[in-house]
Amino acid sequence: MTPKPAKPIRAALYVRCSTGHQDIGLQEDELKQVAEQRGWDVHDIYIDEGFSGTTADRPALERMMTDARRGKFDLLVVWKLDRLGRSLQHLLAILDELTSLGVGFVSVRDAGITTESASGKLMISLIGAFSAYEHAMIRERCMAGLQRAKDKGIVLGRPRREIDLRGALALLDRGHGLKSAAKILGIPKTTLRERLIEAGEWPRKPGSENPPDRST
Repeated sequence: MTPKPAKPIRAALYVRCSTGHQDIGLQEDELKQVAEQRGWDVHDIYIDEGFSGTTADRPALERMMTDARRGKFDLLVVWKLDRLGRSLQHLLAILDELTSLGVGFVSVRDAGITTESASGKLMISLIGAFSAYEHAMIRERCMAGLQRAKDKGIVLGRPRREIDLRGALALLDRGHGLKSAAKILGIPKTTLRERLIEAGEWPRKPGSENPPDRST
């Protein structure tokens, strides 16, 4: 019995270039050539032209991922890794999702970066491991820096805003509500309320000349 011929691999080609970098044609032609040499059927070519690599909202990339989730192609092919993810973490997240969907990956210009071979899978795993290590080291350095600052008595965060509570109390005593007094003083109502509570002046004491505040 003659075995049925294997179905050709359905390949999606993803192309991106930033504004001012006219390499769309170069990327597209090379990817088409590679697909033809390897006998892949090109399902679609997804092009984000004029989009920076750091841009989160890329229409073609979103459409491509939607098609991947719908099982419309078997393999994603890019020119270089930096064409795909906006960061290393974003790139790895895309590759993880593609793997979970059973979609392979090939980066033409990055030798060995492919899920088509065991060595390529190992390379991608190593990239992920180094990324996780780098993230952990950055976090550790940040935490150590914060602790050193605290040990030196450095106050972290935004400086505390000084407020003239006497002026605020005078406004309240003249009948202004909390919202109105805060607006006159040019400060957020929540900040004024917090400072009045700290000073024991809010809620206003019984017998105060200030009427009930209906603006809270």
